[in-house]
Amino acid sequence: MKLILLGAPGAGKGTQAELICERLSIPSISTGNMIREAMKNGTEMGKKAKSFVEAGNLVPDEVVIGIIKERLSADDCANGFILDGFPRTIPQAEALDNMGVEIDTVLSIEVEDEKIVKRMSGRRVCESCGASYHIEYKKPEKEGVCNLCGGKLICRKDDAPETVLDRLKVFHEQTEPLKGYYEKTGKLKLAYGQEELSDTTALVFKALGI
Repeated sequence: MKLILLGAPGAGKGTQAELICERLSIPSISTGNMIREAMKNGTEMGKKAKSFVEAGNLVPDEVVIGIIKERLSADDCANGFILDGFPRTIPQAEALDNMGVEIDTVLSIEVEDEKIVKRMSGRRVCESCGASYHIEYKKPEKEGVCNLCGGKLICRKDDAPETVLDRLKVFHEQTEPLKGYYEKTGKLKLAYGQEELSDTTALVFKALGI
């Protein structure tokens, strides 16, 4: 299965990507990791990306897509893959199509903004060991203290409500229109995020028929 995963920040997309990978034995491909790997390996597109990164510029879409195409030609993608974090915009989706990258299914994980803000702003991370907790769904044994190492639990800047709302605004403006783009092709499927991870996973697997 050649799959694109869509979803707002905080919708649990990364976790579902891992679970689908385990189920289907296919790789999940993160754009950032892929660019770093191409640069490290000195591929043709990796060298192009490096020139932009070293100049402090964003890597242009055509180079990113070139790196994706290189990555998708690897042996571990023979039976399929998951693209997580790309495309983010309609021009990127069009460029992906123009490069001849075939996609079977586009799955959007749907979660209301209010639930995402509540979920992310309630997250707490240990500043010492990085263990993750939540003030409602995964409370530490002692408030503000990590169960594992006794470190202090903090709210990351990325999880502050105002930051989450800003990220959601960008998602709705730039990425959400992809649902309409892929709906026209008949490839779009939806799964609605639930409070329990296992319930969301069951709906994701059902939508994908796996």
